[in-house]
Amino acid sequence: MNPLRLIVVASGLALLMPTAGLAQIPDELKEMTPEQRQEYVQGLSDEQRQALREQARAEWDSMSEEERQAARDKHAARRAANKEARRKQWDSMSEEERDAARAQRKAQKEKQRDAGNSKSDEEKAAASDKKSE
Repeated sequence: MNPLRLIVVASGLALLMPTAGLAQIPDELKEMTPEQRQEYVQGLSDEQRQALREQARAEWDSMSEEERQAARDKHAARRAANKEARRKQWDSMSEEERDAARAQRKAQKEKQRDAGNSKSDEEKAAASDKKSE
């Protein structure tokens, strides 16, 4: 899941929380690393994640075209900045560090692949339907 989706999902969580203390979660999530946010969101139940996706979709649908374009522009600027930062980090790594990063990425992809392979045919079909919406 990409960072923008995590942020959108996490932001939607605040709107679902009935108490003021729980409404502070998005601010806390903004301070988390992408890995911490991902771990937090993965700790939610399927129903909670689905509710967050629905809330995020409702928020997006309620935006004007100008607001949507502003969100797209902000996202594109963040992606460009992050890409440049990743490139600088990669260029500053030794060959051993690069090999370790490659191995870590490969393990991450295998983990995601295994998670997808463990789904039933019905779950895969439902995920495919959700993706196409």
